[in-house]
Amino acid sequence: MLLSTLCYIENEHGEYLMLHRVKKENDANHDKWIGIGGKFEDGESPEECVLRETREETGLMLTDYRYRGLVTFVSDRWETEYMHLFTATAWQGEVRTCDEGVLEWIGKDRLAALPQWEGDRIFLRLLRQNAPFFSLKLRYDGEKLVQAVLDGRELEVGR
Repeated sequence: MLLSTLCYIENEHGEYLMLHRVKKENDANHDKWIGIGGKFEDGESPEECVLRETREETGLMLTDYRYRGLVTFVSDRWETEYMHLFTATAWQGEVRTCDEGVLEWIGKDRLAALPQWEGDRIFLRLLRQNAPFFSLKLRYDGEKLVQAVLDGRELEVGR
């Protein structure tokens, strides 16, 4: 079981700071565009993890952030992951180069055209709708999303 965080940092232009994962070998997220985050260290809370990971990956110190949901990833290839999802709207510092990929501010309307996990599109939609705190389970066969369950209710996924 893996515990992680993911944060979508939004600027005043309605853009998210996205990470294009192109630098790491054997990366399950290779060539995908994702938010900022990573794995918990022993003893960390979700908030401590998201603050640390954001600082390590971007150089930014979040000053206004919100815990938005829990996403459970189940896969036939990788171990089950429980991802704590955040958004942020304020920070200190300047974006720096990231060791894991290329950071870029991307308009929300452009996100759909970028390579992403299919399930990411579901929780990004929930974030845009300002949904209350949610639990989303995503089950993958390889890279194909085969099941999505939002707050205990099955969603229809593309077949």
